[in-house]
Amino acid sequence: MHRIIIRDGKGAKDRVTVLPARFVAPLKEQLAVAKKIFNEDKAGKIAGVYLWDSIERKYPNAAREWIWQYFFPSERLSVDPRTRLVRRHHLDPNVLQRRIKQAALDAGIAKTRDLPHLRHSFRNAPAAIPAPNIRTVQELLGHSNVSTTMIYTHVLNRPGVPVASPADAE
Repeated sequence: MHRIIIRDGKGAKDRVTVLPARFVAPLKEQLAVAKKIFNEDKAGKIAGVYLWDSIERKYPNAAREWIWQYFFPSERLSVDPRTRLVRRHHLDPNVLQRRIKQAALDAGIAKTRDLPHLRHSFRNAPAAIPAPNIRTVQELLGHSNVSTTMIYTHVLNRPGVPVASPADAE
């Protein structure tokens, strides 16, 4: 199973969800774009990305290493207010929000769509997709309390079946 891990998301939690098979190739393309930007920044002596102080102390060169770079880097450089160094930060969430809204309009989706709506896509999964058990849904939605997750029990028709992505449904 392909997975996406979002680090330090809402509530300072790490979240895990399924990666639809049809998105693997486009994400590899995005990774190539990010790598190109990283190489250009490195050649231009850009200071690297912003990292927590504790990481910078433990790994002084980490900000300029590929493994620490953002998957969706900002198109523009900016000045880090802490250090006054020119750095590249991640794509602003508002930019992503605007792109999601435009994609929904382009697809003819009349309802308002935003990032929180994507997180809850499992509750709207087609019936053809095998439903996961409640603990899996709890983990995918990032709920710390299973009672919050119980709202989504109507998608749980067969406990213990592996999770598929709604985006892979035909």
